Amino acid sequence: MGNLTYMGTRDASIRATASQAILRGICPDGGLYIPEVIPTMEKSLEELSKLSYQELAYEVLSLFLDFTEEELKACIDGAYDDKFDTTKIAPVVQKGDAFFLELFHGKTLAFKDMALSILPYFMKTAARREGIDKEIVILTATSGDTGKAALEGFAGVEGTKIIVFFPEDGVSPVQKLQMTTQEGENTCVVGILGNFDDAQSAVKSIFTDKALGEELEKKGFLFSSANSINIGRLVPQIVYYFHAYLEAVKQGSLKMGEELNFTVPTGNFGDILAGWYAMKMGLPVGHFVCASNDNKVLYDFFRTGTYDRNREFRVTVSPSMDILISSNLERLLSHMAGQDATKEDMLKLSKDGKYSVTITEKKISGEYATEEETYGAIKSFFEKTGYVMDTHTAVAYAAYQKYKDESKDSRPMVIVSTASPYKFTKDVMMALDKKYEQEDAFALMDVLEKISGVAIPEPIRGIEHRVILHKNVCDRDKIKDFVKGYLA
Repeated sequence: MGNLTYMGTRDASIRATASQAILRGICPDGGLYIPEVIPTMEKSLEELSKLSYQELAYEVLSLFLDFTEEELKACIDGAYDDKFDTTKIAPVVQKGDAFFLELFHGKTLAFKDMALSILPYFMKTAARREGIDKEIVILTATSGDTGKAALEGFAGVEGTKIIVFFPEDGVSPVQKLQMTTQEGENTCVVGILGNFDDAQSAVKSIFTDKALGEELEKKGFLFSSANSINIGRLVPQIVYYFHAYLEAVKQGSLKMGEELNFTVPTGNFGDILAGWYAMKMGLPVGHFVCASNDNKVLYDFFRTGTYDRNREFRVTVSPSMDILISSNLERLLSHMAGQDATKEDMLKLSKDGKYSVTITEKKISGEYATEEETYGAIKSFFEKTGYVMDTHTAVAYAAYQKYKDESKDSRPMVIVSTASPYKFTKDVMMALDKKYEQEDAFALMDVLEKISGVAIPEPIRGIEHRVILHKNVCDRDKIKDFVKGYLA
């Protein structure tokens, strides 16, 4: 299997095997792990096109991980099974003027399932390989979808505990209930009085708190993360870019070897970075459109080279993208300019809230969609095609229209569709008709089912009647204290 070494984004002398990087989650200095060399996909696209999703996953992941063939295949078989409601795992559907890569067919109806279904298997395999017998405590900050997908993946997994922090007033009603009704003795869910950036910053600071780490190590605990700061979360996402390309070829709109574009709605920059890795491995990608909502910190960065989080944080109808500190951008910076420059930029970000760089990667550009444009995209696209997009996919579609008008780029486009419209029923229905504004989000699911012709997904049918098991709420400044108390 791959002998790939991982190194820190801020210090090239920080080294780890894939197993070590997955278990640690984050570098000791607060940096992230990146592959020292991005591997090349040696198999031809023709060879890959004959493979199932699971076989394709093996070909990609074997280049990044230090597991044996038997270990990796066991991880893949455990992850990509009948917990997805289609054997395709990630169908690609052609609607209107684009392809939609549907990443919401897993148990939690969001793209996070693609990686978080396999991460627990990676963790257990890595722990076994490293001879670790401590209880692994997964700390996760979520803007809505990661939390539920991580809880679903780790619930009941022996030798692990999982603590998820989410913004108490910054997720959709379905997202909130998905988390607070989660079963499993090893699960803990906490609403924080703050936003996603507050939760993510607190979780990162716990990882770099040496004294706390030592104290908990003595008690038999080891911290790791299920956020995309963990390389084990990121690499499984590379697979679906190869898969989308091969599906587009099979559908006849693309010749093998021709370039394909992708528009990716993103807040933390992980999903689009996985696509960039796929391109660097040899996938023929023409261009990536990085789509933002009103928290358009990435849009501004790709337009100006200045990253500036000193701005108002907005709660929008696409809450999974309500982020002002895009952690994974650090990985791209390190690949572009090296560790010394990245370390300096990250110091500036923490001290002044901003930094400026020269962007040498020309294959990514930023676009954004306002709330009004997001609603408009849902409505007009449904009227044209009968296809219902969720609010995040709609941000991507609106961004794609702007990109197309501005660039005149006519290459085929894949819209990376990150969530089921049922996760955001109220906003989707309000986009279609303002008359739904006063109606109950859960009652509207029946209406959405009728107009879309897509059945209410089983995992959330009747979710409003489930018992709330997690009622923890804590102040954003007390997250570290909560973790210490929970593990005491």
